This record gives sequence, C-alpha cells and structure tokens, in this order.
Amino acid sequence: MTARLLIVGPQGSGKGTQGARIAETFGVVAVSTGDVFRAAIAAGTELGTRVRSIIEAGDLVPDELTSAVVRERLSEDDAAGGFLLDGYPRNIGQVNDLDEFLSSRDEGLDAVIELDVPRAESISRLQLRAAKQGRTDDTEEVIAKRLEIYETETAPILTVYGDRGLVSRIDGLGTLDEITERIVTALIARGLTPQS
Repeated sequence: MTARLLIVGPQGSGKGTQGARIAETFGVVAVSTGDVFRAAIAAGTELGTRVRSIIEAGDLVPDELTSAVVRERLSEDDAAGGFLLDGYPRNIGQVNDLDEFLSSRDEGLDAVIELDVPRAESISRLQLRAAKQGRTDDTEEVIAKRLEIYETETAPILTVYGDRGLVSRIDGLGTLDEITERIVTALIARGLTPQS
C-alpha cells in the first residue's frame, strides 16, 4: 500500500522531525524542500547559488523553481511507493502544480497533516534551533517574516485540502512521541497502514 502525504505547519512546528518519523513509520520517502535546497547550497551547485541569497533574505524560492525540483524528486524510484512532502506546496499556485503532476500519474494525496502550534511557541523553538545550530537564516526578523508569509500564503492551502476532506489537524504541543502517536492514530483512522 502506498501513502502520499503532506505535512503542513508554521516554521518551528516540528514538521521536519515529525515528517521523518511518519515517513519511516509508513515506509515512504520524506521529501523536504528545505533539505533539498540546503543540500544544493552546501554542495555549491548552480541551484544552491541561486537559492542562497533568496533564503538568507528570508524570502521564498520562486514557485516555478520549487515545483520543478519537487516534480524531479517525486519522479525518482524511491518515491514510487509513496512520499511525505514537507514544505511543499506552500501556496495555492503550488497546490495546482502538485495536483497537475499527481493527476498526470493517476495519483492523489491520501492525507494532509496539519501541525497546530501557537505562534509564540514557533518563535521560541526557532530561536532555540538557531542558537543550537548556528543557523544564520534564523534571525528574529527573518523568523517573523517567515511566519507572516506562512499565515498569508500557506495557511490558505489547508482550506483547499480541508474542502477535499484530507486534513487531519494535530495538536503540535507535547513530547515528540506524543505528537507522533497522534499523527499515526489519525492516519490509521484514514485507512493507512504503518509499515514499521
């Protein structure tokens, strides 16, 4: 059985951590646009060079570029059995791009996981992460700008997916294990079967 999943939540909600756990539990590949972009920057590729200045300014990589990267990644063999998307789609235009790509393969999403975390908690977590990891892209101004972009551009995709009956809203506060258990329980209720 395949599982095609999307995890959505504000920066600092734990999407990356929970996404990796859920992908492993359901036996699918986790596809994080942030990780793809950071890897390109670290490798000094042409894409990385283009992306670095955009990210450091706290802006988002253009839709066309992001959609192309995701289509390419989802076309790789390891994504044939399913995937968990983290960081994409992040706006209505990208929802349309993903719909078009999936329908061209006679596929669709099985579930959208919404991690619900208060804004103050997101900011606190991001500041802690920046201090621990020395991430220059997590300044207070950049964090505030990213959360504002999330609220105005990304949150509306939850309405689209909610209208399709795909959204499972998960309380993002608690221990890692508690949050993972809530997500797994919600996905099982949707008929998905854990692999591990």
